[in-house]
Amino acid sequence: MIQDKKVACLLASGYEDSEFRIPYDRLLQAGYSVDVIGAEAGKKLEGYKGKDSIRVTHVIDEVRPEDYAALLIPGGHSPDQLRADERFVKFVKDFDALGRPLAAVCHGPQLLMAAHLVKGRTLTAWETVRGDLEQIPGVHVKDEAVVRDGNWITSRKPADLAPFSEALVQALEAQHAETRI
Repeated sequence: MIQDKKVACLLASGYEDSEFRIPYDRLLQAGYSVDVIGAEAGKKLEGYKGKDSIRVTHVIDEVRPEDYAALLIPGGHSPDQLRADERFVKFVKDFDALGRPLAAVCHGPQLLMAAHLVKGRTLTAWETVRGDLEQIPGVHVKDEAVVRDGNWITSRKPADLAPFSEALVQALEAQHAETRI
């Protein structure tokens, strides 16, 4: 059963501090809970800039995509580490198949590429990741603060975090309204 107020956040050390913290805080402020999903239970994850840290609340082996209303993938070095672990790639693939809001910022789309989900999609990312995406046939890349394509919400960088976070909350609210009808 989906818990309509629960968001999954895939995270490893080296995440971009603000790209985790700003959407995380905005989700909490809007009344959502966020499970920090990592490789090791209770492990303390450190932000790339050393300004933020958080503990893993759930291990990837113990979670199911269908239990979450949305998925958040912060940027930094975290997505590069996570895409090397097939368990995280499978989670992303399985979550996307549900059609629920999936939000990735900065280097977050690296996980979407690893899951072979980007063909035929329109998205944005950090400048170097946009360059990688442009090399994939059938991918439409934009240089905009927030790009929405179906259930996907993508952003480029920390300066985009306020509209990115708001877009995710709006997508969750719209989904919540649909499930109550």
